[in-house]
Amino acid sequence: MINFEKNRMNRRGQLTIFVIVAIVIVVGIAAFFVIRGNLGVSGIPVELEPVYDYYDSCIENELKRGLDIAGSQGGRIEVGEYAPGSEYAPFSNQLNFLGFPVPYWYYVSGNGVIKEQVPSKSEISGELGDFLAESLGDCDFSLFEEQGFDVFNENDRDVNVRISGDEVRVGVSGDLIVSKEDDRGVREEHEVSVDSQFGRFYDIAREIYEKQKEDAFLEDYGIDVLRNYAPVDGTEIQCEPKIWKTREVESDLKDGLEANIGKLKIEGDYYDLNDEEDRYFVIEGLDLGRGENVQFMYSESWPTKLEIEGDGVDSELIIAEAVGNQEGLGIMGFCYVPYHYVYDLSFPVLVQLYNNEEVFQFPVSVIIDNNVPREVEFSEDYVLTEEEFDLCEFKTQEVEVRLFDVNLNPVNGGRVSYECFDQKCNIGVVENEILQAGFPQCVNGFIHVRAEGYTDKKESFSSNVETFADIVLDREHEVSVELNLDGKEVKERAIVLFSRKDGGTVSAVLPEVSGVKLSEGEYEIKVYAYTGSEITIPGSTKTECRDIPESGILGFFGAKDEECFDISIPETKIENALIGGGTGEEFLLESQLEKGKLIVEGSALPRPKSIEELQNNFAAFGASRINVRFENA
Repeated sequence: MINFEKNRMNRRGQLTIFVIVAIVIVVGIAAFFVIRGNLGVSGIPVELEPVYDYYDSCIENELKRGLDIAGSQGGRIEVGEYAPGSEYAPFSNQLNFLGFPVPYWYYVSGNGVIKEQVPSKSEISGELGDFLAESLGDCDFSLFEEQGFDVFNENDRDVNVRISGDEVRVGVSGDLIVSKEDDRGVREEHEVSVDSQFGRFYDIAREIYEKQKEDAFLEDYGIDVLRNYAPVDGTEIQCEPKIWKTREVESDLKDGLEANIGKLKIEGDYYDLNDEEDRYFVIEGLDLGRGENVQFMYSESWPTKLEIEGDGVDSELIIAEAVGNQEGLGIMGFCYVPYHYVYDLSFPVLVQLYNNEEVFQFPVSVIIDNNVPREVEFSEDYVLTEEEFDLCEFKTQEVEVRLFDVNLNPVNGGRVSYECFDQKCNIGVVENEILQAGFPQCVNGFIHVRAEGYTDKKESFSSNVETFADIVLDREHEVSVELNLDGKEVKERAIVLFSRKDGGTVSAVLPEVSGVKLSEGEYEIKVYAYTGSEITIPGSTKTECRDIPESGILGFFGAKDEECFDISIPETKIENALIGGGTGEEFLLESQLEKGKLIVEGSALPRPKSIEELQNNFAAFGASRINVRFENA
């Protein structure tokens, strides 16, 4: 009986323990659900989650903003220090596009050094990371703070950006601590991704750039434009000079570049393969798939270098003189005007890749040197070698430059540059009667001076031994030109050429262009006056014969046969005939040029009505002399 009671008491104790354990489990489960109801999936209290969601959206927005900046600036967030161009190479290291600086991927510096600045994808990621690390400190939590939240956003944060073809991911390491009343949350790592074509656009841009490096296709199109929109090579059958206005040639060339560069397209764009013009503008070897929007742009307002070399070229006119009239038409049988001009042309092209939401763009300089693409070995080794030879970075010789007019009055505002070998360095501007600046050390270099209202000056200067340069500039004067033949003013077409003995020619084409800029100096002056003509040189055929070696063994021993063939000379209509003019030499004084009007006086020639009379006029022209006098304008 006693044992029975003892066993029953043990069973009651065990039951009590089970009940207690069950109660603990129930309480624990209840507590779990209560706590779970107040915590998010990441362990952050639910009430605090909107703050963290806002921070993620701030990261996303700042990332998109950074991608927009990088895409519009050739992949760069920080465009770097501005490096200006020069008259020798008008490009800076950045293209101003709608007010935004876009760094060139390839350009010629102001002193003529080839430079390449293409960012790698890792460099872009690093700049985006630095941009986010700074800009995330500006995420505005004030709205939450007004609601009673305490927010601590750590300033010392690490940001890692990963760019892929259609996505950009960012990881931010830095504490974001949020608390409100009894709730507190801490998150150290923040991961955000955005859908973006930035990486794909960059890859395509690199492919286009590598194609340009390898083939220089932009230069090829530029040369086609040059030959179609400007006088380069040719021959005209006429006895009067062929004349172009220099500014019109430049304007036509820029218009042609703007129109034709804008039509370029890559394989994969939509175009008509059966259209010959469409096929011409397709850049072969860049099959990027349909749906990619690629645009090439040039604007005539962008910095463009154009230099024209050849006989008869000046700042206002390009004049090609006729051949066949100097010796007389009886010798040649007809007149013709041959011309050949050499162009140095450099201009920027902006390459854009875009869709409805994103843009990636980069500019390159296109360089045509002496009518052909500039041959450049595009490689890192080449660039480094060129940069090591950049004399303009070593302006170690201190030089004083002063400018004067012919009366030895000081001249201010003149821009000074220094040429050594094939490089030209910007030195500075003369202000307060003197320029003190560093020059690179060079033997037999040249100082170039350009000042408003004065003729450009080039003077030899060895900066390795000389430290002072006093340069006298010749003032330019705007002078109107009038032509009198036998005492009567000529109203018909005439050409007056002023060639300085020390180089340079300016021209007046009357009556359209009567104003020229002249400075004091010695000139050779030539005058040609023309009138309309109905003279026609009839077509003819000439027979010419030549000896050619016979075939076979006889030819081996020098035997020859005579072979004759006909040469056809087409009928030539002489639309303008020479009716006066001549040549002369004059030293023009500044006091004369200040009067503003120059009158050239010469002898008239009979108006020719036949080839023989025209021939006589050309013969008489060689003996005709002209004189000049000045009047107040």
